[in-house]
Amino acid sequence: MKQVRFGIVGIGQMGGSHSEWLAGGKVENAVLTAVCDVNPQKKEWAAEKLPQDVKFYDNYIDMLDSGEIDAVLIATPHYDHPVIAIEALNRDLHTLVEKPAGVYTKKVREMNELAESKPHLVFGMMFNQRTNPLYQRIKEIVANGEIGEIRRTNWIITTWWRPQAYYDMSSWRATWNGEGGGVLANQAPHQIDLWQWICGMPTKVRANLQYGSHRNIVVEDDVTAFVEYENGATGTFITCTHDIMGTDRFEIHGDKGKILVEGSKKVTVSRLKESETELNEKMTFADVANLFRGQGMSDLMDVEEFEIPDQWGTQHINVMINFTKAILEGTPLLAPGTDGIKGVTIANAMHLSSWLGQDVEIPFDEDLFLEELEKRKAEELEAKKEAELETV
Repeated sequence: MKQVRFGIVGIGQMGGSHSEWLAGGKVENAVLTAVCDVNPQKKEWAAEKLPQDVKFYDNYIDMLDSGEIDAVLIATPHYDHPVIAIEALNRDLHTLVEKPAGVYTKKVREMNELAESKPHLVFGMMFNQRTNPLYQRIKEIVANGEIGEIRRTNWIITTWWRPQAYYDMSSWRATWNGEGGGVLANQAPHQIDLWQWICGMPTKVRANLQYGSHRNIVVEDDVTAFVEYENGATGTFITCTHDIMGTDRFEIHGDKGKILVEGSKKVTVSRLKESETELNEKMTFADVANLFRGQGMSDLMDVEEFEIPDQWGTQHINVMINFTKAILEGTPLLAPGTDGIKGVTIANAMHLSSWLGQDVEIPFDEDLFLEELEKRKAEELEAKKEAELETV
């Protein structure tokens, strides 16, 4: 194979952008040959925006069976991600899935197990921010032990502001039945993936979730979560979609230093010349007093600062470039598809903790999570029926 023929399922906001990037030659050795959407109006969009030789399908099974594609990119609502991926993998098609990998881990696990049984196929996730050199560098610093063993992680990411008009654009948005959640299912998967990719998976979660906070929606749009790691380290994750001013601040504290990321652009790395454990054993209270006065701290550490401009836009293309090279050349994936379950696991644990009002250990009871999710889906449908009867 010299060129990868792509088909895209779902040509909404993201799928449409992926289509135009592929059709515009942004991905070397890749060509867009087919798109699929159940919305008949999308056929008109495709005829206007895409080359005439790109075939349009209104049924993804027909596209998967067409023989027109070597790989599929799935950009549909979240519940469908693993469902369509399983159909594609069963047809021996290389598969790239938009985030999140799915709504609940049990279905994502089924997808992963099938992918692992087909090592000849490339299975990837659209974790576009893994291509950002800023986060790649941070991951390298942590993995190399430059700040020592992690003691605490904190990420405040409230720059996902969304007005009510955003939620009103589509009936599936911000619903249990359509989207499977709110900010944890839609916006925050980017940071949740980077958080675990760099710092590792937590072992316990306690979360406070607010549902429909300052918005007319039923799912969570305000999250404050506390996590614990295997080594005893702790962490917090805070996100919401109603802070128009927004904050993006990521801090990783180790026993030999600290990383501070501001705005996903500016990074400050402070490396201690001796570990905090060693300093604790030899420093006196007089030394502490001097530190409080701002004296001597510069002698204890080296500080590195760097800034990397926003990579948005090129990130998605870079994932497709990497995915294509993996198919044609065997290049390692930056975001293997099987990694997708990690972020879904953390989000599910946060939901379950909120629903039960207690700590949730990872791994958790996947059947219990699904049972609780189904309760909320049923309640949502019942409320919708009652509202429709009131308008009659």
